[in-house]
Amino acid sequence: MAGSRPGPDSLLTGSGVSTKALLPIAGRPMLAHVVGALRASPLVGRITILAQNSAELAAEASLEGFADLYFADSGQGISSSLAAALPEGDAPLLVTTADNVLLTPAMIADFLVGAEDSDVAVAMVEHNVLLASYPESKRTWLKFRGGWWSGANLFRLRGRRVLPLLDFWGRIERDRKKGLKIIAAFGPALLLAVVLRLITIHQGVARAGQRFGLTAKVVPMSAGEACIDADKPADIALIETIMAGRG
Repeated sequence: MAGSRPGPDSLLTGSGVSTKALLPIAGRPMLAHVVGALRASPLVGRITILAQNSAELAAEASLEGFADLYFADSGQGISSSLAAALPEGDAPLLVTTADNVLLTPAMIADFLVGAEDSDVAVAMVEHNVLLASYPESKRTWLKFRGGWWSGANLFRLRGRRVLPLLDFWGRIERDRKKGLKIIAAFGPALLLAVVLRLITIHQGVARAGQRFGLTAKVVPMSAGEACIDADKPADIALIETIMAGRG
């Protein structure tokens, strides 16, 4: 997913690029870092890049030489774009974002192994895992019994059986940054259980999946940087520091 959100993006001011996916980080467009990690993973096949203007990204020189790379214009929102990209049958689809710049093949393997035997899987990082290595990072946390969690921009969808869930998501995705509003959309019982910290995030996601007849799970990521994406100038500074440490 390499599209742009509606409205101006302060990260692009003075950058000389028109879309966030091409914003340079550590000398390369952020999209090139993500595609490089995906292509280096033996678990990933064909890569499709979705954006409002996919032709602009297809012309990016830093993406030349990557095999099995395809480009497609996205729909009106995340859910409709993913629905159009789903393979036939039950073939799994791995989804990530262009600003997931710190992605590595090891993270991909960690997630996909944990996501096996699920219809829908979501990568998350627990609060203490991130703070142990990067206490300066500021994230949005979902607070459940037994831990606080932040999303890691990795998802696994098992084919077209997830279409009812994507249709539902299309009606609420404008609130995707508002954790409690998203939870409330799944019903008052789940919202109350979360607010009162009666359930873990694993139980909450499993219950949400059951509403659509799906097996849904959270995959805890062992690398704290898995939830550090490039949303703010402070994120980019931290990302470049981490990349420099990786060499």
